[in-house]
Amino acid sequence: MQRNGVMECSVCHSKVVAGTPRSISRAYDKHKSKISSKQRVLTFLLVSGDCVLVGLQPILVFMCKVDGKFQFSPISVNFLTEVTKVFFAMIMLMIESRKQKVGEKSLLSVSTFVQAARNNVLLAIPALLYAINNYLKFIMQLYFNPSTVKMLSNLKVLVIAVLLKFIMRRRFSIIQWEALALLLIGISVNQLRSMPEGTKTFGLPVTAIAYIYTLIFVTVPSFASVYNEYALKSQFDTNIYLQNVFLYGYGAIFNLLGILGTVIFQGPESFDILRGHSRATFFLICNNAAQGILSSFFFKYADTILKKYSSTVATIFTGLASAAFLGHTLTINFLLGISIVFISMHQFFSPLAKVKDDKPAGTLELGDAQKHSHPILLL
Repeated sequence: MQRNGVMECSVCHSKVVAGTPRSISRAYDKHKSKISSKQRVLTFLLVSGDCVLVGLQPILVFMCKVDGKFQFSPISVNFLTEVTKVFFAMIMLMIESRKQKVGEKSLLSVSTFVQAARNNVLLAIPALLYAINNYLKFIMQLYFNPSTVKMLSNLKVLVIAVLLKFIMRRRFSIIQWEALALLLIGISVNQLRSMPEGTKTFGLPVTAIAYIYTLIFVTVPSFASVYNEYALKSQFDTNIYLQNVFLYGYGAIFNLLGILGTVIFQGPESFDILRGHSRATFFLICNNAAQGILSSFFFKYADTILKKYSSTVATIFTGLASAAFLGHTLTINFLLGISIVFISMHQFFSPLAKVKDDKPAGTLELGDAQKHSHPILLL
């Protein structure tokens, strides 16, 4: 709700300055402490759904391999995933437009699309980073088994926390930093080998290649997640499905450029995006699409830390599923690592770990208002 140039949250009545990372972070911190029971149930459903979908993702990728290799182009799977998400967002926009009241500006009008395109152009950055990360997910499967891939991906939580601290000025207590350190220890305990020693790829030891991919695999999506949260929340009044149209549309464009690049280096036959696909890849595309849609709700209505911790819970699901369907062994390292991870989660979200706000809720962030002259934004 806007009054005299000031946007006010309809839930907790917080007033914040737009365009400043601290304001966005502070507004969310105040809002999440006063959410209703209905919203808590929604959060629980989001986390539960995310755990299942994220847990299944490396399993499905592993099942898509034939003799340890992919018979299809990973970029084609990512392209089809983005196209699927665009179609879903468009269908939801049509449904949302039918629910609009008389006199409201149509979500499907050309002017709405043009204005939203201008306001959400920043979504192109996380879309590009996600396109790179989605390709790396397949590459990582060539060096690690599904359980280890899931555990390595959880390293993103610590990187994301640091980025949130410096980019969005989000505050964490000492207990929460200790919880993140515990998370890193738990992940380190679960170091599993998936390839024999001495194996080489591109003339380098496989461990060196794996470490390079792991570094990129951890940092790139971390930047993407934090920037995506900032981009979505900075245009909070824009319908989430309309934002998703642009986010996934950019992603489809970047993956299409990747396909065209492979055509240049590998020949025209690589342009067949359906080559080598199977029933497993179909389920993988659907799973990845659903996972991406859920992620957008996390980034806009929750936060990146909660999203990554919910993905951490999926680790145990991935390990159990790998043992049940793929015959992988659950080692003592895995069990100890999971135990430490769950202790970390409990500690991070404990009421005792919360940062105490030094300003009463519902007040204007005067410090930010004096430093910036941007319009006020509802969060």
